[in-house]
Amino acid sequence: MTLEEVRCQDTVPESTARMQGAGKALHELLLSAQRQGCLTAGVYESAKVLNIDPDNVTFCVLAADEEDEGDIALQIHFTLIQAFCCENDIDIVRVGDVQRLAAIVGAGDEAGAPGDLHCILISNPNEDSWKDPALEKLSLFCEESRSVNDWVPSITLPE
Repeated sequence: MTLEEVRCQDTVPESTARMQGAGKALHELLLSAQRQGCLTAGVYESAKVLNIDPDNVTFCVLAADEEDEGDIALQIHFTLIQAFCCENDIDIVRVGDVQRLAAIVGAGDEAGAPGDLHCILISNPNEDSWKDPALEKLSLFCEESRSVNDWVPSITLPE
């Protein structure tokens, strides 16, 4: 057995637990932000908020299902949003289940179809710095991911 194989075996349970903790924290953060009215959903709506007041944005979630991976326009928007968030020190994660995200935030139109949840921004509700334990956990998760050159980590939301 090589040293690399030993290291991979040691980190698999740790990374799984770390990922589950981040998924739970994201779930809690989305619910808390929605209750406080500081959640913006939609690629274009998020771009407007980022353009007008980027200093007020604290976290960004990009979501795409497998069928969205082939949408070139959406991928270009994601690339631009990622670059903007990195430039403005906004933590950012990716989620691979838009339907699960819709179930959490309850977004949809009158017919029950989910709205545009491909990009979700979480902003500060007021001038004071908003301290949410879930936000702090996710910020730490993102910082740890960046330390191993994973600039936009993927998170799996809990069932």
